[in-house]
Amino acid sequence: MEPLCLTTERLVLRPFSPSDVPAVHAACQDPDIPRYTSVPSPYALADARAFVEEMCPGGWRDDSMYTFGVFTREGDRLAGSMCLVRLAQLRAPERQAELGYWTAKDQRGRGYTAEAAREVIRWAFQELGVERLEWYAEAGNEGSRGVALKAGFRMEGTMRAKIPYNGTRRDAWVGSLLPSDLGMPSQTPYLPFPERG
Repeated sequence: MEPLCLTTERLVLRPFSPSDVPAVHAACQDPDIPRYTSVPSPYALADARAFVEEMCPGGWRDDSMYTFGVFTREGDRLAGSMCLVRLAQLRAPERQAELGYWTAKDQRGRGYTAEAAREVIRWAFQELGVERLEWYAEAGNEGSRGVALKAGFRMEGTMRAKIPYNGTRRDAWVGSLLPSDLGMPSQTPYLPFPERG
C-alpha cells in the first residue's frame, strides 16, 4: 500500500521522513518508551534511522504494518508514533489488526495519542475493512491503557507471561475494539456469547 496521511483537528498523521530521524531519536531517549515498547535500549541514532528509513516504509510496502508519525498541526512537533499491525491478511474472514503507539514525553497529557488513535481506528474500520482491533500493553502501563479506553477499547483481561522483557516474562493487559462498538457496520456478522445471569 502507498503510504498516506490522515488529519485530525490538532494533528497530522503522516509517514516519517528522513528529516524526522533526530526528533525520533530524541523522543526515544525517554526511558519509558523502550521500557514499554519494542524500541531498543539504548536507542542510537542508527536505530532511529533504521526505523524511519527502512522499517516504516517496508511495512507500508508489504502491507504488514502502517506506521504514522503523529505531528502537531501547530508547529509540526513530533507528538509520537502510531502503528496498525496486521495480525492476519485483511481478507475475510480474518481482518484483524493490532494498534500500538508511543508518545513523546513533552507531548503527554494533551490527548494527542487518543485523538490520533481514534482517526487510525476510523481509517482501519472504514477504509481497510478491519473487523477486530486488538491492543495490549504490559500490565501496569496505565498511560497506554488510558489511551486505549479513551479510544473505545474494551478491556478483556490479563494475558499471563505475554511480554518478554530483560530476561523475564511479564503479564499484559489486553483489549479489543469492534466496528459495532462505535456504531459502524462490519462485513462479517458477529454472534456474541450470551451473557448468563
